[in-house]
Amino acid sequence: MHRQPLLELLRAYQPLDENESAMRDATTIFVEEHADCFERSLLIGHVTGSAWIVNPDRTRTVLHRHAKLNRWLQPGGHCDGEPNVMRVAWREAREETGLAARIVSAQIFDVDVHPIPARGEEPQHLHYDIRFLLEANDFARPERSDESHSVAWIELDDVPAYNASPSILRMVQKSQSCE
Repeated sequence: MHRQPLLELLRAYQPLDENESAMRDATTIFVEEHADCFERSLLIGHVTGSAWIVNPDRTRTVLHRHAKLNRWLQPGGHCDGEPNVMRVAWREAREETGLAARIVSAQIFDVDVHPIPARGEEPQHLHYDIRFLLEANDFARPERSDESHSVAWIELDDVPAYNASPSILRMVQKSQSCE
């Protein structure tokens, strides 16, 4: 079953707090109940993969100003049928930043469930986002893609000025605790 590797990762994952634990549980149920959970054609929601890219010192991260959402976010995107969500996160990091980031761990770094607003024919839906920790040298300059207005290394202490959502701040907290 192509969902089994993700379900095993989710079951092994230890969330930071009760909120993230509830999102991990909701994601697990969603994946168990929907054989097509990796397809964006599942209009109620789908699994996505994201990369939280940090420098070796764990003092900076890469954010991009998402072109469609006009918000500073970590790189990530749709699985489009790919059940290896870590591979999706790595691919999206490369496409959206141009950085040759390495995967720090095959274990999940963060889980988040968030609504995506309706756009055109696409109804509002949920992204069940599985995040992995990646590392890149911060002397490497990220490159903007067509999916971004801009992309930059941001000091972790400055991240709240770019995006103060609980989801992003949780990843900052995790980064600072694994220095």
